[in-house]
Order: sequence, then structure tokens, then C-alpha cells
Amino acid sequence: MAAGLAALLDDIAAIARVAAASVDDISAAAGRASMKAAGVVVDDAAVTPRYVTGFDPSRELPIIKKIGLGSLRNKLLFIVPAALLLSQFAPWVLTPLLMLGGTYLSYEGAHKVLEWLGVGGHHDGAKDAPVVEQGPEEEKKMVSGAIRTDFILSSEIMVIALNEVTDEPFLNRAVILVAVAIGITLLIYGVVALIVKMDDVGLHLAERPQEGAQRIGRFLVKAMPVVLKTLSIVGVVAMLWVGGHILLVGTDDLGFHPLYAFVHHMEEIVAGWVPGAAGLVAWLTNTFFSAVLGLLVGTVVVGIVSLLPFGSKDEHADDHADARH
Repeated sequence: MAAGLAALLDDIAAIARVAAASVDDISAAAGRASMKAAGVVVDDAAVTPRYVTGFDPSRELPIIKKIGLGSLRNKLLFIVPAALLLSQFAPWVLTPLLMLGGTYLSYEGAHKVLEWLGVGGHHDGAKDAPVVEQGPEEEKKMVSGAIRTDFILSSEIMVIALNEVTDEPFLNRAVILVAVAIGITLLIYGVVALIVKMDDVGLHLAERPQEGAQRIGRFLVKAMPVVLKTLSIVGVVAMLWVGGHILLVGTDDLGFHPLYAFVHHMEEIVAGWVPGAAGLVAWLTNTFFSAVLGLLVGTVVVGIVSLLPFGSKDEHADDHADARH
């Protein structure tokens, strides 16, 4: 009996070690998948604060909570199950789907760059009017619009993440995608909550009697517009970089190799100039050419869309695009 009990305990210990290793593998894969989607995550974090512009400060956090829950519902109930089914029964469709999403991201980024350059449609100021001036029903409409927009970005995040773990068993894939969905949603909307409340915290500190607190408060209030502007720019660059990189890798996977081969050759050349930081320089080179490709493809798509009937009526397909950027 003692020998049998010892053997059983050894088996349990072995199972525990295997389970722990499996958890470590899943955690590492979820981390890699999340990092690959970082560009879209930055864009999502840059987009969302615009949706609470004009709200009463007491409504900002509840609105962000509603959008965050809607985003999580999008991922867990619709995007993850659909992505898992496609990866299991039609894995060949993942690369075209990724490239379609990459084209959309390139279009979004190029559209904003053209706006910065004064090219394209006029800006409709009514869309940026504070929500409190647009009527009490606008809050519900704005939340719905934010959740719809998030669906597109969430789809990109999850498909990019899935593309990194297609070799994992089905159950592992499911666990990884659920972990990525929850983790990234908490990260994005946690950061958004901090951003939109930064000015309130600054005002509170500015009213304190301590001079140090007042200085910090004034700094936070002044920094808020700069943070939002920086996030907007970083979000556009991220869209072009991620969209272009998806297209670059996708064309290579589908059998068209010249573009990827050219960029890889340039990585080797530039990395040779700085041997001490070859990895970083190669990554920066790849990022640069990916962003250029994204800008070129996006500009072409903007031109095509502007020629279409719906494009002439609304040069930006999303009803809330001005609020987003």
C-alpha cells in the first residue's frame, strides 16, 4: 500500500509539473500574441478617449465601463469563437483576412495623414460638438458607435493574436485567445480611464493648499491635450506600421516574395552599419518600410473609396471617424 501510495503521489507530481509547464507555455504564447497586436492596441487606446469628450465628468468612467464591457462581449461572444472555427476548419482564410484588416488599417492611417496635409474632405465640426450640447440621447448613440468601431479593431487584435498561435492545440488556442481578449481589454480601458481622468485629478490637486500639489495639478491639466495629441499621432503611425507589416508578410506567405525579400535585404544592409545594435536597427528598418507600404496602399484605397458613390457622400466610412481622430 505504501509503495502504491508513493507511486500515486509521483504520478500526481508529474501531472502537476506537466500542467505547470502547459500554463507557462500558454502564458508565454499569450504574451507573444499580445505583443504582435501592440500596434492596434495603441490605436484602440488612442481612439477611445475621444468618445467621452463633452460628457459630464461624473459620466466619463461609467461610459468607459460600458464601452469596455461591450468590447469584451464583442471579443468573447463573437470574434474569438469565429476565429477559432476558422483556424480549425479553414486555416487558409486567416492570411487573406489579416491582409483585409491590414488594408483597412492602412486606409485609416493614410486618410488621417491626408487630412493633416489638407488633402481630402472637409471637416464637419458638428460631429465634434460636445455630447452635452447634442441632446441626452447622444450618450447611448456614442456608446453604440464606440462599440461598433471597437469591433473592427478588436477583430484585428484577435486575428493577429490567433495568427501567432495557429500551431497550438485547439484548447490551448482557445485559452490563449480568451486570455489575450481579457488582458488587452483591461489594459486598453484601464489606460483610457487614467487618461480621461487626468485633468480631473489635476484640477483637484491644483485646488490643494500645498504649492507642490498645485504645481503637479497644473502640469497634469496642461499635459492632457498634449497626451491626447501624442496618442492620436502614435495611433496613426501604429495603424500604418501594423497594416503595412501585415500586407508585407501576407504577400510573402501567398507566394509573392519580391517585397519581403527587398525589405529583408535592406534590414541586413542597415544592420551591418551598426553591429552593436543590429537587432534594433533591423526592426526599425522593417518598421519604416512597413509604414511606407501601409501609407502607399492606404492612399490608393482612399482614392478608390473617394470615387465610389458612398465615398463621395462621406469620405470617411465611419460615422464617428472625426471623433475617433
